[in-house]
Amino acid sequence: MAQSLQSFHTFSLPSQCQHFYQIDEVDQLLSTDFSKPFCILGEGSNTVFLSDYQGSVIHMNTKGIDIEQQSDGFLLHIAAGENWHQLVSMTVANEMPGLENLALIPGTVGAAPVQNIGAYGVELEKFVSYVEYFDIATKTINRLAKNECQFGYRDSIFKRALKNKAVITQVGLLLPKKWQPVLSYGPLQQLSAPSPQQVFEQIIATRSSKLPNPNKLANAGSFFKNPVISNEQLALLLKQYPELPHYFVDAEHHKVAAGWLIEQAGLKGCKIAGIEVHQQQALVLVNHGNSTGDDLIAMVKHVQQQVWQKYQIALQHEVRLINAVHECHIELGASL
Repeated sequence: MAQSLQSFHTFSLPSQCQHFYQIDEVDQLLSTDFSKPFCILGEGSNTVFLSDYQGSVIHMNTKGIDIEQQSDGFLLHIAAGENWHQLVSMTVANEMPGLENLALIPGTVGAAPVQNIGAYGVELEKFVSYVEYFDIATKTINRLAKNECQFGYRDSIFKRALKNKAVITQVGLLLPKKWQPVLSYGPLQQLSAPSPQQVFEQIIATRSSKLPNPNKLANAGSFFKNPVISNEQLALLLKQYPELPHYFVDAEHHKVAAGWLIEQAGLKGCKIAGIEVHQQQALVLVNHGNSTGDDLIAMVKHVQQQVWQKYQIALQHEVRLINAVHECHIELGASL
């Protein structure tokens, strides 16, 4: 039976799927039909349905948090359907700090390891003990240790070898009792010997000032990845744009701020139909309504093209884009 998806993804394009499964208990996955095209969905904050989906949407809604105190930290066993920000709030309130830099990131706990969520100098990988998943082929529950998850920048094994083969059911996070704040990014640098609560509040204030609330203005958060470029390319860019924000990755690469690139390319406020580059944060695309997937694709291509022409940097979208049958990728760059 067809199900509207407009309220199940925060970008809120009109779309529907053929079948919709809400998973409240892990055992329900045993009787879920994975034979047709399928899409695993949490809160839909990093997924956009571009059109009607000719398959099944599997909505993970499992709940539960168990806390295991260890000598050097707290091991949290968290069901995939738990809300990420509510988890961060709970840990800070209960004196289990560590996740505060990741406050207000939308979505579920189960979605977090897929792209190794990160913000303000901290990535999820730092705290992962294990990720548990349902193997679709064998119908068994398996567990991967952190080093088996192949984490990278917005990347993991769940986007590669296990893509469309696994449903994340539980995540284990280890929060060390010895807390050290990470204050290297932006507004956090002004804090002096802050408490975890103060870091948490600063992150919330900063994100709230720049990022639109999807309940009030449809969006999917940060739409583009911050590009990782060679030190040689960075040196050339800094000669022309000395104020370009950049961050160390490794001995040969730096990460540059995609939002800055888009803004300096003059794209803030750019509109195609009801799709707009957000006025306060150019990294975010918003949907004012009366728009289609084709309008969004046109906007993504336009942003990529303008940034390429100005900086010779090929932007990649961070948000999952789902067409009628599968996830698709919009690529522009050196071929222009």
